[in-house]
Amino acid sequence: MLSREDFVFTIGYDGPAAVVDGQAKSRYRSLSTRELAEKGLFRAAYASAVYSKDPEDFKILAACYNKTAGTSYTPDSFPERLFGVFPVEVKRAIVL
Repeated sequence: MLSREDFVFTIGYDGPAAVVDGQAKSRYRSLSTRELAEKGLFRAAYASAVYSKDPEDFKILAACYNKTAGTSYTPDSFPERLFGVFPVEVKRAIVL
């Protein structure tokens, strides 16, 4: 299983390995889901919420995203394809 930081900043996959944005990871690794969303890093915030599985994280993300984008998503209605984040079982990360 990937660490939270590797999962949140994964930008793709190379076979059985996650490809991680090392620059974003080092810069934003300590931010919570709320802090990522408030900075406009919605894909990373969504990945953080998926990783934590905490319903409160999805509520925070929905509120921040709706405010910025003028949408009306509920915490349960975020389409997974909107951010391209899916829980995947990967054991190795390649940091770029």
